[in-house]
Amino acid sequence: MDISTTRPKVAQLTFRLLGRSVHPELFQIFKTHRIERQFYSADLNITSDGHFLVIRSDGQTLTEIAASSHQLIPSTRHILELPLRDSTSDALQIDETFHYRFRCGLERLPAEMFWMIQQQLKDSGSDHDLVQFFNASGRIPIGGVSFIHIDSRRRSLRIQAIHTFPDDLALVKTESTFTLRGE
Repeated sequence: MDISTTRPKVAQLTFRLLGRSVHPELFQIFKTHRIERQFYSADLNITSDGHFLVIRSDGQTLTEIAASSHQLIPSTRHILELPLRDSTSDALQIDETFHYRFRCGLERLPAEMFWMIQQQLKDSGSDHDLVQFFNASGRIPIGGVSFIHIDSRRRSLRIQAIHTFPDDLALVKTESTFTLRGE
């Protein structure tokens, strides 16, 4: 179990998709996982705000970012930018390489339910590579958790992420599926 920094406030979070790579040095990264498949490669990262992932195939690169709106991000090749509020979903065809489906949203929960989910994520942490436990902010005695579940197939990658924000009794949930054009 890796204990590190505290989480930022949830109010300024955004969900973005860029048609380019982003320098990892722009983020405070706590955990990284690399996937190499026949038709694509992907780098998944847990950051102080949430996550960012980069997927590459056939000369095309996509970067998904769940982070603060104050996070320094290149200003070019933005495909999607949404504030993380409520819930939203959509599907996009990106060039001829990727079909991208996503769901994302912010859930504010009653305290009992939040703490139950927080504990379940912490308990399952030892079974997953991409789990990060954050320090408490001082106001609440328990820090946030970032949890990423990866489902990697021959021509698709599905990522489910949950990021908890104890000070706000909030969860940020994302689910993204990148499907490659078949032969």
